[in-house]
Order: sequence, then C-alpha cells, then structure tokens
Amino acid sequence: MLSLLAASLAADPIYWTDLGLRPGIDLGFFTLRYYSLAYLIGVIFAYWHTSKMLKQPGAPMAQRHADDLFFYCTLGVILGGRLGYAAFYTGGATGIPSAFTDFSGDGFVSWRLLRLWDGGMSFHGGLLGVTAAMFYVAWRDKLNFIRVVDYVCVGVPMGMLLGRLANFVNGELWGRASDMPWAMVFPGADDLARHPSQLYQAGLEGLALLVILLLLFWKTRARYRPGLLAGVFTLGMGISRFVNEFFRQPDAQLADFAARTGLSMGQWLTLPLILTGLIVVLFALRKPPLASGTTAPA
Repeated sequence: MLSLLAASLAADPIYWTDLGLRPGIDLGFFTLRYYSLAYLIGVIFAYWHTSKMLKQPGAPMAQRHADDLFFYCTLGVILGGRLGYAAFYTGGATGIPSAFTDFSGDGFVSWRLLRLWDGGMSFHGGLLGVTAAMFYVAWRDKLNFIRVVDYVCVGVPMGMLLGRLANFVNGELWGRASDMPWAMVFPGADDLARHPSQLYQAGLEGLALLVILLLLFWKTRARYRPGLLAGVFTLGMGISRFVNEFFRQPDAQLADFAARTGLSMGQWLTLPLILTGLIVVLFALRKPPLASGTTAPA
C-alpha cells in the first residue's frame, strides 16, 4: 500500500493541455466564451429560482419587483465586477490601474477596460454593484432591503460555481505550486505543478454554499428571520474565499503586496465580509421571526 502511494506521489503531474479544454464554443462567425456563458446561465438561474421562491408564503416582493431587480443586478455585477477588477487588481508601479490606461487590445475595442471577454472580474466589485442595485430597487419600491437581499443571495453561488469552472476551462487563475497528486501544470504559468484552485473555489464558494442556502430556504424557516440568509451567504462566501486564497496564486502585479502584508489582496478584501456576515447572522438570530403571513406590496 505504501509503495503504491509513493508511486502515485512520484508520478508525473497532470498537464492542463492534455485535458483538451477549449475557452469557448466556436460558432464559425463567433466564439461563445464559457466565461460569458457562465454569467448568463448564473443570472438566468438566479432569476428563475427567485421567481420560484416568491411563490412561497412570506415573500418580501412581487414578481414585478424581481423583474426590475434582475435587470439592475445584471448591470451591477458586470459594471461593478469589471470596475472592481480594474481598481483592485490592475494597479501598476505608478499606482494607476492599467485597465483604465491600456489601449493596446486588438479587435474593434482596444480599451482593456471594455474587453470583458478577455476575463478579469472582481467578486468584491460585483458584490458592491449588485448591492447597489438591490438598494435602489428596494428604496424606489419601498421594500425591505435586507429581506430582498435574503431572497436574491440564495441563487448567487450558482454563478460563482459556473464562473470558477469557466476559469478552470480557460486555464486561468491557477493556484500556488504544489506536489499534491492532483496538481496541474498550466500553460500560462510555468513548468511547476500547481493547485487547481479554480476547482477548490467552485466547490466551496459555489457548490457547498449553494447547497447550504437552498436547504436553509426550502427545509427551514430561515426566510422568516430577516438577514439570516444574507448573513450566511456573506459569512460563508468570506470564509470560503479567505481559505481558498491560501491555494490561489496571487495576481502577478500584486505578488509584492501579498509578500509585504502576509495576505493577498483577495484576503484583505474578504475580512470585512466575514465580520459583516457574522454580525448580520447574530443579529438575525437574536430577533424574533416574522409571522408566516407577512407579505410584500403587490
């Protein structure tokens, strides 16, 4: 048994190129990128599932609110995610984010900031964009903001799951060097075997959190405790992201920052999420639950 284990550890690493993955579906006149497809399917799932939740007793809003909400949330995740990535992850030696000043791209759009198909979206920026969208709709329609967040956040991990799987298919955002049997050599990195950290993130930030939130909504009375689902989402996402960052290779332009501070940019940005999520969960559990008949404006 020990000899077999030693042989497996000494075996050649897995090469990502041997998996035969492609970044998208070639339609002849256009390549449909899996990264774009992940966002699209994630938004569709979240809209479908939220609509299904609204048919249950105690819904905080009507279907027409959800229709408006997901239009603005889609804008929020795209604009916020892209601007967040540009601001947090493309800073150069000058301190000016390069995504705002780089016009060297090919094709009909040369400005790097607008080239979404090249990748580069920040979870934290997208979260801020979606939060702003939910706040606007709740304020405009006089809805309970925290309960709107409770319902929307349940479907968000599906987008995270698909997005991280798309990162893996693209061979990007690889992990740190590793000697684990499942470590992979990614063509965009170097000859070192590395953690497939995209899959770790898909599992924790995506699948695990999705299952937890679905069970809380459908199998418990969590939806009658305002803030509980939102707090669990925020806390779970923060902890998952913080842990996964230990395996993920820091962005090249932020390697010095990680070495100086001891934590990656992603981990520093995640600490407020963990604290906020914990506070919201405790606050939600301390307050009495809503009556089952509570409804939103039609």
